Order: sequence, then structure tokens, then C-alpha cells
Amino acid sequence: MNTQKKYKDTVYRMLFKEPDKALSLYNSLNGTAYTDAAMLEFNTLENAIYMGMKNDLSFLIMDQMHLYEHQSTYTPNMPLRDLFYVADLLQEFVKNKSLYSSKRITLPNPHFVVFYNGTEEMPEKVELKLSDAFAVKTEEAELELKVQILNINPGMNETLKEKCPALKEYMIYVDKVRTYAKKMLFEEAVERAIEECIRDNVLREFLMKQKAEVFKMSIYEYDKEREWKLIRADEREIGREEEKEDKVKAIISLCQKYGGKKEDAVDEVVERCSLDKDIAAAKVEFYWKEEG
Repeated sequence: MNTQKKYKDTVYRMLFKEPDKALSLYNSLNGTAYTDAAMLEFNTLENAIYMGMKNDLSFLIMDQMHLYEHQSTYTPNMPLRDLFYVADLLQEFVKNKSLYSSKRITLPNPHFVVFYNGTEEMPEKVELKLSDAFAVKTEEAELELKVQILNINPGMNETLKEKCPALKEYMIYVDKVRTYAKKMLFEEAVERAIEECIRDNVLREFLMKQKAEVFKMSIYEYDKEREWKLIRADEREIGREEEKEDKVKAIISLCQKYGGKKEDAVDEVVERCSLDKDIAAAKVEFYWKEEG
């Protein structure tokens, strides 16, 4: 399977691949007022795919590298993903230079931002660090990468969105789709949201030019978000089952430790874990440690 060919863009990525909108996003984050979009040098790698997800937006400006991602599903592993992305980008950046040179190679300073607009509740701003994932904690990690997560849902980071009209209007579109999807088929919700946004001058030029592609990408994003929610639900269910099994084992162990009989353990498991008596008896037989 060729993963690259299977990858689809997102509406966010389609929108901010436009230089003027990317520059507006940069200005809104950094308190600048640059107007020449030619200052941006896009360096997003078309083959930088990890777990079916592509690096959304990366560009160089003023000797700095900015990686802007969009997420509708929160993951604490974003620093690790960005580490993979930036390693690929820096490798490309130095491909014509010798790492064995006596002269230091100057690198662009990287910055990592994720714009979150999922339906799970999240604070307005969160900083994730690569070192949070390290099994052994130290006062000062020898390898660190920090990612700023910005919640752009309604009521969150409104000042930022006011400074970047494209980001504000993108969220108006997303919010319309979600609102209408609660009372009609998703395809109809997307169609209505697009038509209303065009009528109300929300991303009008972009939507008129990319209407068919935005429609397809919105359906794709909805399917992916639903898929991730199902995966999360499965993970939670597995976690609950594992907790329940640990509880069963603990009850049986305690019952045996304090001189109880197998019948007592069965009764305790039935009562405390809400299991059928036959199933409880089978678990007691399985976990009961015979003496000798």
C-alpha cells in the first residue's frame, strides 16, 4: 500500500497553504504586521507521514521554522510526532552541507503550534513537552521539544482569531457544520454550511474556488474523527475490563490470604464485580493458588 497516495488533505491545510493566510496566521501568533507573503518559504514535506497523518504546515521566515498543526482529536504524543517531523525537515535543510565541517552549521529556530478544535473539552492553552514522556525523569532533560496547543473552539483564544480573519472564519465554518450535523445528514450539513458561508462572506473566495474539494475533505475529516472516537471508546472499554479483572484477582487473593474458601471468594466476586456466578466460579478456579 502506498500511504502517501492514500493521504488526503484537510480543510485547514488547504486554507493555510495560501501564503497570505499563512502569513496572517504567523502575524497573529507573533505580534508582527508583515505584509509581504513572499517572506515565507514553505518547506512542508509532502512525504512526511506518520501514522497516516501528514505535517500540516511548515515554513521558514526570519531564520525561524514554524510548524503549525491542526487537531480535532487530542493526543499527548504531539511532541514526539513533531520530533519526527522536524528531524526530517532539518535533514532536508542540511542535505547539501557537510556535518563533518569544522564550521558550525546554522539552523533555523523551530517553533511548534497545534490548533485544536475537537469536541472534547480542553483548556484555552496547553504546553506539551517531550520530556513528559520520558520514563526516567531528570531536572533538565538533555532532549526537549515543546508544543503549544491552542484551543480555537468558540469562546477560546478569541483575540487570536480576531487578528487572523482566516482562522476565525474557518472556525465559523466548522461550527456551522457541527451545528447542522446534529439535525440533518452530515453531507447535507456540509452543503448548507458552505452555502451559508459563501452567502455571509465567510471564506467566500476560498469556498467558491474550492467548493467541491472542501465538501469532500469535510466528509473525510468527519469520518476520521468518528473513527478516532471509536478507537478511544474501545480503549476506554479495554481499560475498564482490565480494571475489573484486577479487582477480581485482588478479591480472590485477599479471600485466600485470610483463610476464606473458594465458595466465599465466588460470593465476593459476584457481589462486588456484578458477575454471573458461573463466570465468577471459573475465575476463582483460574486465579486460586493451590498450596504446595
